[in-house]
Formats: sequence, structure tokens, C-alpha cells
Amino acid sequence: MEEQRPNQNIYKISRSIKRRDSSLYNALRSIYDDSIFVGEIAQLWPELPLLANLRCGLWYSPNFHSNCYFKSTDGHTNNLSFSTARLNLHVALLAAQRGGCIIVDSTRKGKRFPDSMSKTIPIWTCVLNRAILNYRRRLDRCDYPQNQSGTSNELLNHDQGSSDWDCSLHLPLWVSETEKEMIGKRLEGWDMELEASGADIASIALALRKPLRPLWISHKTVIWLNEVPDYDSWNFTPIILVQASSSSGTFQQQTTSEFSWNYIAGAGDDEESWARGLSPDLFWKHANDIISSGPDLCNQKIANIVEKDRVCRAHRGENAPQVSVRSFKCAGSTSKFPTGESLELDNETLAEGEKSSHNHRLSFLGSTNIAVCKSQIAMEVPPAHCILNCDRESFSVSLRNPEMYLHLPIMDSKLDRLSLLRNLPSALNFAQSQLRKGNALLICCCNGEDISICVCLAIFTSFYDEAGNFDDGRSFSERRITKLELRRRATEYGWDESSHSPGSVLDATMLAPLLVES
Repeated sequence: MEEQRPNQNIYKISRSIKRRDSSLYNALRSIYDDSIFVGEIAQLWPELPLLANLRCGLWYSPNFHSNCYFKSTDGHTNNLSFSTARLNLHVALLAAQRGGCIIVDSTRKGKRFPDSMSKTIPIWTCVLNRAILNYRRRLDRCDYPQNQSGTSNELLNHDQGSSDWDCSLHLPLWVSETEKEMIGKRLEGWDMELEASGADIASIALALRKPLRPLWISHKTVIWLNEVPDYDSWNFTPIILVQASSSSGTFQQQTTSEFSWNYIAGAGDDEESWARGLSPDLFWKHANDIISSGPDLCNQKIANIVEKDRVCRAHRGENAPQVSVRSFKCAGSTSKFPTGESLELDNETLAEGEKSSHNHRLSFLGSTNIAVCKSQIAMEVPPAHCILNCDRESFSVSLRNPEMYLHLPIMDSKLDRLSLLRNLPSALNFAQSQLRKGNALLICCCNGEDISICVCLAIFTSFYDEAGNFDDGRSFSERRITKLELRRRATEYGWDESSHSPGSVLDATMLAPLLVES
């Protein structure tokens, strides 16, 4: 036991040093410096839209056009996959419309690029290119009349026809030949999975003039500014992958005229462990104040910003729980918050402009009279709508008939895995009775993305046929609902994880058996 004490002390000291180096200010200052590099690359091709790969990439610029969600785990050596839950079709369509796009991500692990960029996205571009080629070949074999929508002619008149459409697997040089061979053997299986998912390949095939191809840019990439190529001159549609952070080391000592701080590669990763309730949007609204506050005042500055934003959201009627943070007790720590203490706001008065509501979106499902939205917007809908409230909290609303409102407090599966099972029969009965009367059905939850979409898909699958027509459940009773069927229906309406926050969309493996039980 006596011999182990020196090792234990060394371990504690090293952990204390690591925690100190991973401070909140170091993380945010590293992100701020890396964002300068991202901005420089974006300016090389200003016409191309800048996309953040959720969630880490979202920290590295205040000017993202959109988001995408390519998981690194789909590119891990022993977990290579093409996810039909994260098709990111909006990325392909955006690249087709704009001639390409730039995707930003980062990694802490000392790799040149995260696996999302080294393998996940190259697999995605290859599978989509193959699907487009297969679609065009099927179209070529069909004898379409010349006057039918012009689809066949438009596809044949694209810059690249079926004969020279590049479907090669383009991987970076640091991916081994063994892994490349493993990926190549699985491409046909992924082709079939994409085909079975019901994805709208026709729209992409019509819009895309050149095949998709990834390119990689990091801090070590040498670019001659007077020789930057015009993206439109390439014979492919570029998906430019930008690794925001320097990969030369995990921690690097940096000194400015005012402060000393440690650079952290991939600092935006795993935000729950360091951000103290700060979001990327909130950070960029106050970036200059945060960075100029320095290491000693940063924690209190963040606490004030987060709590002030929470109060603003509470005034707007949004779900705004108080944020609790956990700090580490280590030598030299500048943290001002004991373990478990809530962030407190300094005595400041909210400006009137900060109490105003944001604009919210009411999303109807195709041509049906079913819509999904946040609870906040549901409070303001016309009285002709009936409301299925899946939020934890009920709210008062003025409707023509009290029977047009139903509150089912459905909990997230992480908090109560049986909550959906208990409430789904009531949701389906309420929806069926309202839809029979021809009423518009509004389904809401706190964010308008997770529970409400899950319930919406259950209602749509139960009472609508393949063409999207209300049939009161006749087609549902005549077929067996499978996980694949639910995933296909979700894909048809753009409900995949790439178009929402990670983890926010239904799990078809959970919903399918629940529909059968209901």
C-alpha cells in the first residue's frame, strides 16, 4: 500500500493539471481562435454554403447556413455503416443547388480529421452517387414519352451522363487499404438499404449536375491564395471538409498581451462536460465580451449570460429550467461555483426588447391536415384547430369546443421509457375522432421535434394510406407494420436525425411494437 501512494499522488496531480488546462475560458478561447481559420476558408469560396456538423462543429462559426449530422461512430473501423436514419439529403440538394458546400467539424483525439470526415462522409457521397447512377440507368431503360414532365430529357442533358458518372470511393490518404477494402465490400448492401428506405433519390438526381466528392482541408493544408481553383471548374460537386482545430497537440500554451491560456484541439466536443449551459448561439452573441473577460472572470460572465437568457425564455413561455453545473476541486482552479450550485444572475434588469417572442414554425405533414409545432406557438393558433398537447405542462387555449384539446404529458424515453406506451392509445383515439370530423389536428411538445413527431408519425401510419389519404385505419389493419416501414415513412417526410437535433427524432425500433400493442 505504501508503494502505491506516490503513484496515486502523481495521478491526482496529473488529473488536476488536466482539469485546469481544460477550463471554460481555454475551451472558448480555442474555439474563438479556430473560428478565424474557418472564416478564412469560407472566404476562399464565398458562394458555397457553410454547414456545421452537429454537434461539435456548431461552435466554430456564427455564420452557418445550415446544419448536418454525420456521426463519427458510423466511420469507426469496427462499426462502418451507412445510416438511413441520417441521410442528410438536404446537404446533397443544397450542394446541387449551390455547386458544392463546406462542412465544419473538429475532434479532440489528435487525429488529422474526425472519423465523420475521414470515412462517414466519403461513404455517404459514394452511396448517393451510386444510387443516382442506378436511378438514371433505370430511367434510360424505360421508354418514357418525350412529353412526360421532361424528366428523362433533363437527366440525359446533364453535364455528366450515366457513362462517366464517378461512383468511386474517394477516401483520404491516411485511411488504410485494409479499411478501404472493407468499405468496398459493403457498398452493395448499403445501396440496397438506401433503396429500401424510400429516400427521394429522383429529386437529387434531377438537381445534381456532377457527382459528389469530398475534399479535406486542415490547418496543415497548403493553399496558394493566388491559385485557388474555381469550384465550378471541377468535374465534380465538392463537399469541402474543414477540420477546424489544429491537430499538432491537445494542449498548447498561448500568451497574449493580457492573458495566458492553453489551446485545446476540438474544444467544442462534448459540450455537456464544459459549457455550463452556454450554447453556440449564445456564445457568438457575446463572444467579444467573453473572450475579453479573461480566465479569472470568465465563469461568472458565462453564469450571468446563461441565467439572463433563461429568464428571457421563461418570459416567452418556453421551458427554461435553471442550469446546474458541476465544478472540479483542483489546485489552482479559478472556478467560483461549488459542486452542484446553480448559476445565479447578477442584479440586472431585462431590456424590453429581450422579452419579445421569436418566430416559430407550424409544419403541416404533406397535404394532410396534421401539423407539428412547439407548445408556445400552439397557444396562439386559431380556435378552429384541435390540439394534442404532448408537453409536460398543460396550457389554456381558446377553442370552439373543450373536447378539441387533449393534454398527454408524455415523458422522454430517457426519463420514463413506458410513458409513450401508456399515452399512445389515448393519442390515437383523440386523433381519430377529430380527423373523422375533418378538423385540423395540431400536435405539439416543448421543442416541436421529438415527442410530437413520434406521435404524428404514429397517427399518420395508423389512419392514412400510402398516398397520404385519410382512410380511418383500413390500410393499417390490412398490413403488418415493421421497423423498416416506419423508417421509410419518416424518411419520405424528411424526419431523419440529420435534419433535427441529434437524438430528437423517434426511434422506429421503439414505435413499431407500440403501434401493434395500441
